[in-house]
Amino acid sequence: MNGSRVHALIPAAGQSVRFGGTTLKQYAHLLGMPVIAHSISAVMRHQAVDSVTVALAPDDGIFEELIRPDFRAVLTVDGGETRAQTVMSGLNHIARNHPDCDWVLVHDAARPCLSTADLDRLLSLGLESASGAILAVPVNDTLKLADHSGHIDQTIDRERYWAAQTPQLFQLDALRSNLEAALAAGLTPTDEASAMEAAGVHPLLVKGSSTNIKITGTEDLALAEFILQQQSVWE
Repeated sequence: MNGSRVHALIPAAGQSVRFGGTTLKQYAHLLGMPVIAHSISAVMRHQAVDSVTVALAPDDGIFEELIRPDFRAVLTVDGGETRAQTVMSGLNHIARNHPDCDWVLVHDAARPCLSTADLDRLLSLGLESASGAILAVPVNDTLKLADHSGHIDQTIDRERYWAAQTPQLFQLDALRSNLEAALAAGLTPTDEASAMEAAGVHPLLVKGSSTNIKITGTEDLALAEFILQQQSVWE
């Protein structure tokens, strides 16, 4: 590592409409802890990460009760209506409270299976890249492009396609200014790399793992449980 100050940001203001049920996915039960607790722990335990900020929905009444007792040092801030607005709020909070921050590591609240090896590889390579870096995995499945009627229009060459993951690592000032510009232009970036790309930046792709899954439905919890149990054996 190059001695840069790295702060983690976890956007967690979403309402999990695709998850189903009444429990927000970040607070779903996973091996005795809420999903988000695993995600916080995954980034917090790395020695290069100075602190963690979680951006919550303004009406979130669960974090302080379920998460705060085990994570006293974690800072919180109100998020926005979209992921991009939530990340923007978090970046502004970090800039105000951590003027020494060089880099920000943005990680999904519902991605609890990030391994130490993947995070270490991202930080080792990403901190040497002026363009920043993201974890991603090459697409292995055959890709089909659909027409408007739901039929196959063509098969896509998958050789250069990657599926983006988190964490995503960028210099704080660069991400902050480029995300602000994207929002001002009416764009709605679905990840941080998209905001950087809109500004002409080409972030580094760092190969991650298929085990770094994102919880999107209740069926993902069983797989996440298995992955975490295996990681505890090998890490």
